[in-house]
Amino acid sequence: MTGLILDAVLMLLLVAALGYGVRLERKLATLRQGQTDFARAVGELNAAAGRAEAALGSLRVASQETDLLHDRILKAQALKLELEALTARTERGVAPAVPAAREPVREPPLREEARPGRSAPGSLAERIQALAAGEASGRNNLRAIVQAMTANQAAKQSLNQARRRLDDDLFAA
Repeated sequence: MTGLILDAVLMLLLVAALGYGVRLERKLATLRQGQTDFARAVGELNAAAGRAEAALGSLRVASQETDLLHDRILKAQALKLELEALTARTERGVAPAVPAAREPVREPPLREEARPGRSAPGSLAERIQALAAGEASGRNNLRAIVQAMTANQAAKQSLNQARRRLDDDLFAA
């Protein structure tokens, strides 16, 4: 009988150990699943960090390009203002400054009817025709006007080119 009681106690202990083992197996399975999920999350975090690093690199490059573009825009604006000033001067009949290698263009002297306070001829073409019909000094004035008109046209072309480059730079950004 003592053997039977000992066998019953041993069976109860084995059933308890078996129940504890099943319970422990479930906890270990949950732990393994958590570990797998954690490893996957670490992998995704690593990939996100790599993408963020690449984005930072492209942001740095874009920042440098933006600085370069900003410098180009400032230069283009300065050039535009300079060209507009040259255009305005040539439209007023004032010849722009010419480099020293060329013959300097002198402003034509004001004729009696073009002096301040009096009415000037209506258009540049009328002034040119009046000068062409005039005396020899008119020929010098005519040459100055033609040079001013040529400089005006060159300034307008340069201004248009600068505006196109500025537009291209702005749209390229």
